[in-house]
Amino acid sequence: MLIEDIKPTTLTGVKRLAKQLKKTKSITHSEALELASKSANCVSFHHAQRTLPVRSASHSSPYVLLTIYWSDRKRGHRCGRETLRVELTKPILELCDKSGLKYVRGFGNLRIVANDHFICDDIAPSQDYARDRLCTAERSLRFMEHTGLRPYRNRTTYPKTLIEDKLPDSDHATSWIDQGNGQFILIDEPYGGVPDASARAAWAVRTGWRIEKSGWPGMYSPYDCDLYVGADGRSSYDLDALMGKIESMPAPTVSDHWTGESAPSWETFLSPMVKTRQDERRARCKGMIYPSASKSTVPYNYNPGCSQRRPNGELGIEGHMEAGRIIKAAMRSKTLRYAAYSRLNSLRSVLEDWLALEIRRGELDSPEFYDVYYRWTDEDQSLLEGLRFNDDVIAALRDLEQKLKRAYPDCAPLRKQLRRVEMSISLLQKAK
Repeated sequence: MLIEDIKPTTLTGVKRLAKQLKKTKSITHSEALELASKSANCVSFHHAQRTLPVRSASHSSPYVLLTIYWSDRKRGHRCGRETLRVELTKPILELCDKSGLKYVRGFGNLRIVANDHFICDDIAPSQDYARDRLCTAERSLRFMEHTGLRPYRNRTTYPKTLIEDKLPDSDHATSWIDQGNGQFILIDEPYGGVPDASARAAWAVRTGWRIEKSGWPGMYSPYDCDLYVGADGRSSYDLDALMGKIESMPAPTVSDHWTGESAPSWETFLSPMVKTRQDERRARCKGMIYPSASKSTVPYNYNPGCSQRRPNGELGIEGHMEAGRIIKAAMRSKTLRYAAYSRLNSLRSVLEDWLALEIRRGELDSPEFYDVYYRWTDEDQSLLEGLRFNDDVIAALRDLEQKLKRAYPDCAPLRKQLRRVEMSISLLQKAK
């Protein structure tokens, strides 16, 4: 940080900055105090003594601000900003670290811009949508705060039971872990009245898992969905204690009872912890910036706020069909672990997006398009029959890797997908 960017907010901060200025500018202490006071938006040091607190007042409780900007085409392109302040029992990064928050519902597309502020770089399509997203993030924070659960991130040890015998009628499920004992917890939030109670009871008997319905309305869509909690009943985990914590939670925050701050413009919101020009630049929503092409990448579209990019190249329809065949067959092979399956599933979703953006109108009709990466075909079955061992799957994925490298220029979007292939290969090698 440049010394010129420092903006003291306390008398102690002014004096600290004055000491730095005295050394760097070779000026007297009194001159340094005057200069430091002006950095704090005071006329003089005497003015600073009269107006600034000696030191920062401690907040009664930690908090975090969550911000989303929106633009509504249906309302004549009206735009605005929604900011929700969430009071917490501890700083948010003590509640859940930054990498873990990416797995928390409502935080996947939020970016930390200050220790007290997260913003979304995607422009929401309406004010109501923005409020809904912020309330979802707030409910997730409350859930972690009251239960002590944290998002589960270790895909290599995902319970096999949930892969081989999926919970009937599961929807909007999220994975959590009790950090105290490492217990895996499944949170399932299907729409109310959808789950077949008898099928779930039979599943519980068959697998040895417990699945309990909570009276708390949930995180995903309160009052439309029900919240179920699942844990391996063969463990010594006290599921009843967890259910008690969830049942005692306050009513969830919903957008119908909005308590946040609304602004009718896209003026950049700056939180109290923003101190420097660099902080101000960081707080700007990237969704307000028009994307442009580069030598190696192009945006998905040229609308303001489009942050998704793809390689500036084409795999071709035949190349995509070959890639899809490899991915589908590998995902059905008996040797593939869940962690690799998950990565390949994400890979094919991205490659399908690239295919849709690369083809010209009329080149692939809807049935043929979905055949490429998702619908099972006779050609896929023929390839699968040749993938009997780990080495066969590894060889197929190596072939896929080379096809992608030949078709696309080296760039961040391509490297991200290649890492998914490389990690899948690594997991297969470890399973030998």
